[in-house]
Amino acid sequence: MSDILLQNAMVLNIDPDGQRASVLREHDVLIGGQRIEAVLPTGQTDSSHFRTVIDATDKLVMPGMINTHAHVPMVIFRGLAEDVTIDKWFNDFIWPLESNLQAEDVYWGMQLGLAEMIESGVTSVADHYFYMDEAAQAVEKAGTRGLLAWAIFGSQGTGMIDRTAEFVRKWQSSAEGRIRTWLAPHAPYTCDDDFLRASAEMARKLGVGIHIHVSEEMGQTTASLAKRGKTPIEVIRDAGILDVPTILAHVCGALPQDIELLAKVPTGIAHAPKTYLKLAMDIAPVLAFRAAGIPVGLATDGAVSNNTMNLWESLRLLAMMQKDRAKTPEVMPIPQALHIATRESARVFGLADDLGAVEPGYLADVIVVDLNGVHHQPLHSVTASLVYNVQPSDVQTVIVNGKVVMRDRVLLTLDKAEIIAQVRASMARLAQRQTDKRIQSYNP
Repeated sequence: MSDILLQNAMVLNIDPDGQRASVLREHDVLIGGQRIEAVLPTGQTDSSHFRTVIDATDKLVMPGMINTHAHVPMVIFRGLAEDVTIDKWFNDFIWPLESNLQAEDVYWGMQLGLAEMIESGVTSVADHYFYMDEAAQAVEKAGTRGLLAWAIFGSQGTGMIDRTAEFVRKWQSSAEGRIRTWLAPHAPYTCDDDFLRASAEMARKLGVGIHIHVSEEMGQTTASLAKRGKTPIEVIRDAGILDVPTILAHVCGALPQDIELLAKVPTGIAHAPKTYLKLAMDIAPVLAFRAAGIPVGLATDGAVSNNTMNLWESLRLLAMMQKDRAKTPEVMPIPQALHIATRESARVFGLADDLGAVEPGYLADVIVVDLNGVHHQPLHSVTASLVYNVQPSDVQTVIVNGKVVMRDRVLLTLDKAEIIAQVRASMARLAQRQTDKRIQSYNP
């Protein structure tokens, strides 16, 4: 017997070139083991051959959403750093708050964030935070997919690179292959050149990539030029960071020479537009990145600069902000936006041949979306509704690696009530800001 049959569905199809998006109607999606076996017109498949049959009539089956840059456990600090400048956000709030952080906080915070993402259709996340052994345990329990990287700072010394290398070795390809591990020097402004070089050397030794913040806003680029005579992108290039696969978070402060440089290396850019609006940062030049052949993936960033882990918000903000930046509504059309949300995010995530499409041979990371709500009616365009209308509550069923982790809005792997009780119990301690114990100072 095969495992799962999604029956009588609409199926989203995004062409590899990102120029066309279409919907197959009255089709079945057949899942065997961890992968999609076939996509066939309804009526050609005997449902009695499947262990699980899910009626998807009038619903859409599409690839699970991929969050290419997040600090998932930061949901425990949600709402504690509001209406402040980016330097105050770091210096007066985030790093003083994180001085209270304990390993158990990350375990429960990761579960809380994963639960929120599952409920909104996110099946994969590239996470960049602390105490990542506990984060990995949470991903293993949730049944989702994670590219996990332990954030480290130059002030911690190169011994911390060795510590995170142990994490990489321990968890690489674990949880039935759902967990991959990379290194994560925080950023050029928190890591000196020697620390960046040592991180790059370790990544090459381990055969892994690097997930790093770089050129988050133009002020960082200007400061780097003044202090080092190089842009942050040039700094990480000269340190060897770009010699391995990378996820570069944000890159809102990219100059033309940076884009030309990045077009020649194995990298992808994680784009978190809600953070950029909330912190009054620069708007990343996504159109220029893509014109240069640099892949861009959707991201939420952390919940302290975004407030939700809702990638549908990121998707529509991506499209609208690029239209506004270009001063024409004709750029970033719907097929291109959906390509970024699916195939291109999979490329940034490092699994371009396995995720981002509902096609035979791809990993069975798929979601079932109900488009029957009043906010979709009348449904003239399924693809327009995906970009501009979907709410997290529209996601009905989530499948990762061929296993159902949410069905009919019921989480099957995580105990939401227990998770909420655990994080609430720590609220008073976590809200204390210890400025004298902060781990860093934001001074790019």
